[in-house]
Amino acid sequence: MSLKKLTRREFLWLSTVSATSAIIASCAPAPTPVPPPAPTTAPVVQPTVAPPTGAPAATKAAAKLGDTLVGKLEGPAIIRETAQFPKTFKEAPMLADLVKAGKLPEVAKRLPESADLMVVKPLKEIGKYGGNWRRAFTGPADHENGNRINSADKVLHFDYTGNKIVPALAKDWKVSDDGKTITIYLRKGAKWSDGAPFTANDFMFWYEDVYLNKALVATPFFEFQINGKDGVMKKVDDYTVAFEFPEAYPYFVYILAGSTSMGAGFATRGGFQTNGGAYCPGQYLKQFLPKYSSEDAANAKAKAAGFDNWISYFKNRYSWALNPDCPTMTPWKTVSPINTPTWGMERNPYFWQVDTEGNQLPYIDKLTMTLAENTEVANLRAIAGEYDNQERHMALAKLPVFLENAAKGNYTVHLDPAFNGSDVALHMGNAYEGDAEISKLIKNKDFRHALSLGIDRDQLNEAFWLGVGVPGSTAPSPDTIYSPGAEWNKKWATLDLKQANDLLDKLGLDKKDGEGFRLRADGKGRLRLEMITVGGAFVPYTQIGEMIKQHWKKIGIDVDVKETERNLAFGKTANNEQQIILWANDGSEMLYLFARHALPVDTAESHMGMAFAQWYASGGTKGKKPDDPEMIRAFDLFRKAFGQKEADQIAAAKEIWKIIVEQQWSIGTVGQSPAFMGVRLVKNNMGNVPERQVNAQHARTPYTAGPATFFFKS
Repeated sequence: MSLKKLTRREFLWLSTVSATSAIIASCAPAPTPVPPPAPTTAPVVQPTVAPPTGAPAATKAAAKLGDTLVGKLEGPAIIRETAQFPKTFKEAPMLADLVKAGKLPEVAKRLPESADLMVVKPLKEIGKYGGNWRRAFTGPADHENGNRINSADKVLHFDYTGNKIVPALAKDWKVSDDGKTITIYLRKGAKWSDGAPFTANDFMFWYEDVYLNKALVATPFFEFQINGKDGVMKKVDDYTVAFEFPEAYPYFVYILAGSTSMGAGFATRGGFQTNGGAYCPGQYLKQFLPKYSSEDAANAKAKAAGFDNWISYFKNRYSWALNPDCPTMTPWKTVSPINTPTWGMERNPYFWQVDTEGNQLPYIDKLTMTLAENTEVANLRAIAGEYDNQERHMALAKLPVFLENAAKGNYTVHLDPAFNGSDVALHMGNAYEGDAEISKLIKNKDFRHALSLGIDRDQLNEAFWLGVGVPGSTAPSPDTIYSPGAEWNKKWATLDLKQANDLLDKLGLDKKDGEGFRLRADGKGRLRLEMITVGGAFVPYTQIGEMIKQHWKKIGIDVDVKETERNLAFGKTANNEQQIILWANDGSEMLYLFARHALPVDTAESHMGMAFAQWYASGGTKGKKPDDPEMIRAFDLFRKAFGQKEADQIAAAKEIWKIIVEQQWSIGTVGQSPAFMGVRLVKNNMGNVPERQVNAQHARTPYTAGPATFFFKS
């Protein structure tokens, strides 16, 4: 096609694709160092956007555009010197009106004691109160949309770089000399959104009445164990809690700061309905437990509310997203639940953070998430300028159109590259038993190798990542400290049809039907796999699955691609009913903080074998022991690493990744890109928004960017 025949739209599209490819190639994202066992500050390397000397004009132009799309990593700061704390306080007009009406205590009485304040220095300026932050969500399963924004309610957190642990609900922490006890110090005077005191009693209620209640937490959280041995929680005083372990576990500080069952916060763990979080509002939740009445009374109460039993009712009441009455420690609280067309949130009048001038945060009054039937609808609305700040569900494939309509929609586009190896991975049902022949093949390493070698990742990259992703395995970026080496990003992850066909032939799958598809070895007709995809998710899983289906035709493998609603899809994986599911492996670059997308060890979510995760987490008392000795070896390395010194932890992680890639329990496609929550559209009238925000599961993106300090300039 000659340039003269290109329409303006086509020209912009082609120019943007080319420029964006060059941007990502020339902008090496800042490495995310994995934190060592003791809290220290890690250096931050900023992304490089300048072209090399003598670079052609096109490269320089791309780098110039990259200054806008991949900007400087930045964010708010936490002030810890009490001498710098404000002495007087202000509040939002909507809360001041309630104070005047006698419906709310004055702001100073709603905040923690003066020495225990959480003081935040906004990125650029003191903001203005008011406004409604408009976003999209895709339904009841999309609770992470709000969880991540509201992740202030963690015990500890990471700063905006994703490298350094900082205070959150705990104002400070201490690791004992022997590494066996981690003590956290809470903020005196902090309160739940209903005004009740937030104390060590909320931790002990969670530990004694929720975590140790087998009806609510059937399998122990592996993060609350060291070498398979359980930790215990103890109350030191009203504002001090100790986590004690039988062996040294200094890394538990990072567990409390990460996206884990213990550390992700009450809102997030309630949203997932796994009853985690390390604390919860006992003053509210005890009314739903049989312990405080009787099982008959608790069940009767549940049935009156439309639930089968007290357990399902308790999980519903535990969820801040589903239950507007549930007290929270988040900047905003739910007023219209997530299972309605509009998930509405309003400011928490007792939120425990202030800015450097004493203004109670957050600045923005409300968040309104409007249901989008699918991600296509969400993207079209974003293009029209209907959202104020949205990174979740924004498609990289729409980048050219986003840029073309930015001025009209009055927004700016930012790219935030991630570090995980694959935005879309084929998680194999390694514990699947539904079809004996398929089960046998899935558990065969050569079969998994053949499937991986039969995928044309370059075509996927061009078609769905605009060429800006990195084709490869699930191994993390070579820039990360746990990377086993760049060669492992390509191992078993390049197209090789001959080798794939040879492997399948040697497995006894050498007979084919009239259409060229392989026949089952048990004589029951065509070999046909089932691949589950999730509709309304972050990337076009179904379309990607359909392209992989076309790739596999060349190696004689047929596959049914079945798009499934997220809750139903995850229900199948929870019951080991899936053969293959397409999902991300985000967060896996921080292996010890978010292993669920790399190894089947987490009972909260395990797409590679929930039965194996139950076996691992329970110390072998539940679930099913893996048949694969290499999975056992990976489990052993993983379990032991939490009590090791930094150098040994790093070495163990590298060895685990080598096992994972060699075994292909999860097959990678394309990653290390901004495709997964890294395409961000921000209205130009919103202040304190960073040029670039860290894009990582452990950092609870976008929370570390400081949503409570965002504000509307006009």
